[in-house]
Amino acid sequence: MGDPRTAPDPHAHEHEHLHKGLPAAHAHPHAHGDGADHAAEHDAAIAAHWIEIEHLHFRYPDGSEALRGIDLTIARGEKVALLGPNGAGKSTLMLHLNGIHRPTHGSVRVAGGAIDDATLGRIRAEVGLVFQDPDDQLFSPTVWEDVAFGPVHMGLPGAVVHDRVEAALSAVGALDLADRAPTRLSIGQRKRVALATVLSMEPSILVFDEPSAGLDPRGRRELIGLLAGLHQTLIVSTHDLELARAAFARSVVVDGGRIVADGATASILDDRALLLRHGLA
Repeated sequence: MGDPRTAPDPHAHEHEHLHKGLPAAHAHPHAHGDGADHAAEHDAAIAAHWIEIEHLHFRYPDGSEALRGIDLTIARGEKVALLGPNGAGKSTLMLHLNGIHRPTHGSVRVAGGAIDDATLGRIRAEVGLVFQDPDDQLFSPTVWEDVAFGPVHMGLPGAVVHDRVEAALSAVGALDLADRAPTRLSIGQRKRVALATVLSMEPSILVFDEPSAGLDPRGRRELIGLLAGLHQTLIVSTHDLELARAAFARSVVVDGGRIVADGATASILDDRALLLRHGLA
């Protein structure tokens, strides 16, 4: 067997080059890696910028400017708390992630694609919104039917719908509630079921608005455990600083339509002057 140090590279070949000032073409050897390597690098680059927002400005029809130059990058699988006072622009920012709002200026990219009319369906399949009030997402006679609603309207086969509903309810610890009427559940139970309605559509990104609002201490502890167990990219708007400390390594503070702080949650929450300046303490 030949010496591996001198064996020819199966991907190596020569290209001829003409250089200014040289009399004739000559060859340089080149080696190209597998196409799989390039694909892996491309996928890794997209994963590192799973959500990419650049210079985002947004004005409402009445002329009020809600976002004033947001730049934000979130990697796939990252869990980020979005902090800020009321009226800071957090909800407006979140509604750009699935195309409910469109930028007045700037760009929003999700899962490697810009949000436009052509990609809107795919983007909305990637981004699941979980509203503060679970009753905004629950309207069917039973929990099972609510959680099945999305997959059914995606046109999935019955067996796939069944498996997705079962998996989603199991993920939030609510499989035993499948036959119950949502109106008969506690606020904590309804919040879990509302999350299951989104999980059943298998998004890669989950966006929550004030998930701990209205929960008692036990429900809040259960929520923290649930968030910790989710593998999706999470963006959670909250005023609950202790929830942010317990569940999120990174926090972004928004005020006046701008990002005023972005970093380790512990460092941000230990900066009392920062919290006071931006209505968080």
